[in-house]
Amino acid sequence: MFLAAGSAGRLGSGYTEGVFESAELPLRLSKPDFEKRAPGVREGLLEAQARLREADFSVVVVIAGAEGAGKGQTVNTLLEWMDTRGITSHALGAPSEEERERPPFFRFWRRLPQRGRIGIFFGSWYTFPVLEHSFGRIDDARFDAELARIVEFERMLAAERVMLLKFWLHLTKKQQKKKFKKLEGDPDTAWRVTPRDWEYHETYDEFVRSAGHALRTTSTAPAPWEVVASWDDRYRNLSVAEHLLHTLEKRLDVPPPSSPRPPPPAPHAEINVLNSLDLSKHLGRRDYERKLSRYQGRLGRFARCMNQADCAAVLIFEGPDAAGKGGCIRRVTGALDSRFYRVIQTAAPTDEEEARPYLWRFWRHVPRRGYFTVYDRSWYGRVLVERVEGLCAAADWQRAYTEINAFEAQLADAGTLVLKFWLAIGSHEQLRRFREREATGHKRYKLTAEDWRNREKWLDYEAAACDMIERTSTEYAPWHLVAAEDKHYARIEVLKTLCDALERRVGRDEKPGAKKRGKVRKKS
Repeated sequence: MFLAAGSAGRLGSGYTEGVFESAELPLRLSKPDFEKRAPGVREGLLEAQARLREADFSVVVVIAGAEGAGKGQTVNTLLEWMDTRGITSHALGAPSEEERERPPFFRFWRRLPQRGRIGIFFGSWYTFPVLEHSFGRIDDARFDAELARIVEFERMLAAERVMLLKFWLHLTKKQQKKKFKKLEGDPDTAWRVTPRDWEYHETYDEFVRSAGHALRTTSTAPAPWEVVASWDDRYRNLSVAEHLLHTLEKRLDVPPPSSPRPPPPAPHAEINVLNSLDLSKHLGRRDYERKLSRYQGRLGRFARCMNQADCAAVLIFEGPDAAGKGGCIRRVTGALDSRFYRVIQTAAPTDEEEARPYLWRFWRHVPRRGYFTVYDRSWYGRVLVERVEGLCAAADWQRAYTEINAFEAQLADAGTLVLKFWLAIGSHEQLRRFREREATGHKRYKLTAEDWRNREKWLDYEAAACDMIERTSTEYAPWHLVAAEDKHYARIEVLKTLCDALERRVGRDEKPGAKKRGKVRKKS
């Protein structure tokens, strides 16, 4: 989300020095030279694309630049020269209503290509911050914060085997004006120039300053910018295609990474945040039934206010096998309208999910305003089961803490309430519940050989969970540790915590038949 600034600070002209000078040289390509070089590039791109289908990475191409610089023509050239069955292009304008009700990066995450494919974005995560800053609607500090988020996003993509190519198509202000005049002078192309294009032309100098700062800040080793002179169509199109081919061939020649090795065992502290919990907390059946009715009623009333308060909710349930996650989730959803919630039971990734960056399968379930998404296990699998079982490289789970915190920060910034519950039970209680499941016909399906294998690594999982809680319990998404050996107590504690959080977010509690106390408070 972006905050309007009453008096936005302005970047000095020095921010663009050295960024666009080369692209303002009179670089051209004659028709004979173009026709001589283009066939080889086309053939090379098709061969590289065929090799990419079997590769272990995907490709994201960002086409950005000034209005009139030929972004659409460049994309059309790439689509014409390559096999469109392996490419998806995304011409993103203003966010849809559905997208506006989610974090800004939702629309980009959902469109990321799977491994072996290419995604082209013209209209990307750069468009809005650069334009907003150039028009003075966000200040320098907010602009830099948004650019830092972009750098974080792109580094994560690169670490998740996404090859990033970013092209900035540059025109001088004089060239832009001349291009607009030429297009307007032809009845067949006049429609391509709009009043908004001329509005952008009037703010060209501010736009270039903002763009120059953005390029300088976000040109990193894993995601460098390539600035392309764009006055001459042939030069621009061939330059982009040749750079794409060269970079793709270079990456394809690199051998795939070796299989991850199991990480070293985590240290086992004698006393930690989990084994020091008081697990003896208990709630009698009569009190449980009374409180269950009370809190489910409160939850139902708060849930009906969420849409008015521009609020969504993400609930995460983690804990050892047989800790009672399913029972807590059923008591939460029992108070909700089934049209406005979704329960995601996270298991091993599917082939579709495995072929994209790790967080993709969770981003696509982010709820819109007024909705709940409940995760029965979640993105924390990377720092728990994948870490302990050696299913990913140590570098992957070690960087996951930062990526998870960034993900949850984006949810919170967009008005999503993030509540994370760790249901804690002891090893002896887990064994008792396993044996009870074995002896009960309608519960036997819940117990698997994997549950028994995981139990053998109880201390490793406990150490990993303590690390997770310490590194990802934040002000905007804290962990709630719930003593769960008594299921009645755990269920009420979850409902109470959820109701209290919703009351702080959406407004005061309304009792049935009570007089309305005023409008629902919105998030400040």
